[in-house]
Amino acid sequence: MSGGYFCMERLSFCLLLSAWSWGWAPGGAAKPKGQGYPHMNSIRIDGDITLGGLFPVHGRGVEGKACGELKKEKGIHRLEAMLFALDRINNDPDLLPNITLGARILDTCSRDTHALEQSLTFVQALIEKDSTEVRCVNGGPPIITKPERVVGVIGASGSSVSIMVANILRLFKIPQISYASTAPDLSDNSRYDFFSRVVPSDTYQAQAMVDIVKALKWNYVSTLASEGSYGESGVEAFIQKSREDGAVCVAQSVKIPREPKPGEFDKIIRRLLETSHARAVIIFANEDDIRRVLEAAKRANQTGHFIWMGSDSWGSKISPVLHLEEVAEGSVTILPKRVSVKGFDRYFSSRTLDNNRRNIWFAEFWEENFHCKLSRHALKKGSSIKKCTNRERIGQDSSYEQEGKVQFVIDAVYAMGHALHNMHKNLCPGKVGLCPRMDPVDGVELLKYIRNVNFSGIAGTPVTFNENGDAPGRYDIYQYQIRNSTPEYKVIGQWTDHLHLKVESMLWPGGGSQLPSSICSLPCKPGERKKLVKGIPCCWHCERCDGYQYQLDEFHCKRCHFNERPNENHTSCTPIPIIKLEWSSPWAVVPVFIAIVGIIATLFVVVTFVRYNDTPIVKASGRELSYVLLTGIFLCYATTFLMIAEPDLSTCSLRRIFLGLGMSISYAALLTKTNRIYRIFEQGKKSVSAPRFISPASQLVITFSLISLQLVGVCIWFIVDPSHSVIDYEDQRTTNPHFARGILKCDISDLSLICLLGYSMLLMVTCTVYAIKTRGVPETFNEAKPIGFTMYTTCIVWLAFIPIFFGTSQSAEKMYIQTTTLTISVSLSASVSLGMLYMPKVYIILFHPEQNVPKRKRSLKAVVTAATMSNKFSQKGGFRPNGEAKSELCENLETQ
Repeated sequence: MSGGYFCMERLSFCLLLSAWSWGWAPGGAAKPKGQGYPHMNSIRIDGDITLGGLFPVHGRGVEGKACGELKKEKGIHRLEAMLFALDRINNDPDLLPNITLGARILDTCSRDTHALEQSLTFVQALIEKDSTEVRCVNGGPPIITKPERVVGVIGASGSSVSIMVANILRLFKIPQISYASTAPDLSDNSRYDFFSRVVPSDTYQAQAMVDIVKALKWNYVSTLASEGSYGESGVEAFIQKSREDGAVCVAQSVKIPREPKPGEFDKIIRRLLETSHARAVIIFANEDDIRRVLEAAKRANQTGHFIWMGSDSWGSKISPVLHLEEVAEGSVTILPKRVSVKGFDRYFSSRTLDNNRRNIWFAEFWEENFHCKLSRHALKKGSSIKKCTNRERIGQDSSYEQEGKVQFVIDAVYAMGHALHNMHKNLCPGKVGLCPRMDPVDGVELLKYIRNVNFSGIAGTPVTFNENGDAPGRYDIYQYQIRNSTPEYKVIGQWTDHLHLKVESMLWPGGGSQLPSSICSLPCKPGERKKLVKGIPCCWHCERCDGYQYQLDEFHCKRCHFNERPNENHTSCTPIPIIKLEWSSPWAVVPVFIAIVGIIATLFVVVTFVRYNDTPIVKASGRELSYVLLTGIFLCYATTFLMIAEPDLSTCSLRRIFLGLGMSISYAALLTKTNRIYRIFEQGKKSVSAPRFISPASQLVITFSLISLQLVGVCIWFIVDPSHSVIDYEDQRTTNPHFARGILKCDISDLSLICLLGYSMLLMVTCTVYAIKTRGVPETFNEAKPIGFTMYTTCIVWLAFIPIFFGTSQSAEKMYIQTTTLTISVSLSASVSLGMLYMPKVYIILFHPEQNVPKRKRSLKAVVTAATMSNKFSQKGGFRPNGEAKSELCENLETQ
């Protein structure tokens, strides 16, 4: 508490010194009400209640000077708008009747420090002065005229100025209403609790600018701000809104120094060019800085490169773009929604040097506006400047366009007037003029009435304040366009909570309608994901979703399901095509042809054998086993059709049964035959008695016993693993998804196939072993030699099958090669048996029937003895029997 009290004492002391140094004029005659006159470089208008006013009548001074050149629009127009509003209120019988509003209007010179010094005038009346030790020459006490008490302040313009002034006024509880300050910082009601404004905060403006950037499909922009509260807070609000939105990134934020050095603006342009893709530049800067930025861009030969987006400080002003039209072409600016006040146009156009003496800067404006001098002494010889005649008229002898904030100045004054009116109605009901409760006016109480005003402004729009003293956000959006060599600001949209932008009405540098780009990275193509650059969400690298991946969303790729592949541009997945061996395929035509020929040949042999069933050759070949063997050969050929047919439950089940069954039947019959021959001759070496189980019935029992083992194995397989068809997506999952295929096949793996054919192979190998053992049998004896050649050839076929079948397991044509190889191998095995065992017999039966005759009958014992002796003699040189005993043996065995 003591520290705060000390600070207040220090502040009061400083203010007192300042006030004392300015001097308060001794009392004199009272001035007439409403009569203005110069006072300490300010305008003073007497009234019952005095309002303060802060306007940037002059620009910032250079070379140590406080003030610079006169600002005609931003300064004089706004100042006159306050005077115009005061006149209207004082002449309105329904608003503050019998109460006159006065004013004390100061020039801020567009500098916050100078404005602070000037604003101390507003608090002079609130500082208690001790005059006990001050005596006049005659010894009497001094007569000190107390300055007028300012109950509220209209202003300031720049946010940095308003912030500086607001810090002083809040200490003395003086409400303040700004007509142009939009910095978001001023919405902080804990720090600037006596500050209000009739213009919306830059928070709204920043949101509107973010919405415009998005509508123009830009996502990468730079920001440029004048040093100070307005520029820095505005850019900060824009950056904050862009982050919240997530669709706009800021390439870099450049700050314009408060006191820029020579070449500073050229350096700023070079910095902006470092991120050349960010063509859009968001500007929160005062109009002087804006103009110097445009000049620097012109010097850098960057006309048309940058697309400027200016805040309300640029708005629709002519001064920042004068003689820089080409550089500014296409610029988008924003301004709180306003209309031109016709009454003010009439008022201002009627102002002359004679009727506007209350404005102490009006003479300076007159000279500046009409390019003349009021004093002859100011004229220089040879100068084109003429002497003012006082007959010049605004809008006739000079150009005139109402400044954009005039409406808000009038609304600010009226807001103060309505607050005072409502306060008077409540505190002084029925009283004429001010009552004691309003003399003096309580600033805290007045602030409450200000925040509660709700009236229709000069332009017809409602004037209200929220709890932070901010006006609602309503903006007009402009674009600086050049049509037919005539530059103009054209309204292209509005923003009131939501953006309404006429993109089709916009023109860009060069007069084109093609929307310029301001993006960090080009959009990724379909099927590409964005890999963000760290820390910059609007910059990315595009990565292709390769292989079996598709684009899940903007940032991710995902692998397709096992039965799918990405489409051509990798944006979605499509089912992998299903293939199977078609009947029309060359891979199927050859095996089918062989199978058909084989089946026809087999049926031909069967028919021939049936037709000549009782002939000696048919009997000698063993009719029962021959029919069994021919059945196996037939099934081997028929298996080809099962292997090529479309896989389903029935087809796959039949494949399991018949693929190995046909070969098992064939080799079981051959094995039984070779075993029979082997046992007969082995027995003949020992005795003349016949071996057991050599009768046809015994041979059939042995054959079907061998075949049954194959069927038992298949039945067990069905129980353990029921048959079904599958679609194999892995077999042809190629590196390039375009060539991926799903193969419809039966659930028979390579290992299962080996097991399925393994038993047949075992029979085949055993049969081959017996064929080798009976190789010493006389060459014309029964079928030992043909069976031997059959088995040797069959072994060669299957030895060739194994490397071809398993060696193509990695081939893209695996299904076709393996199926064709298997079916042809089975058919060739059957063809070898059919050709070597039965075709010679069919040939004799059909073409040499004379050889198909019975031989002389002898007992079995004599026949075996003769065959054995024949075999022994055949081992000695030269002696070869006529073969009668061999044939006779076959016939005798057949009839047993």
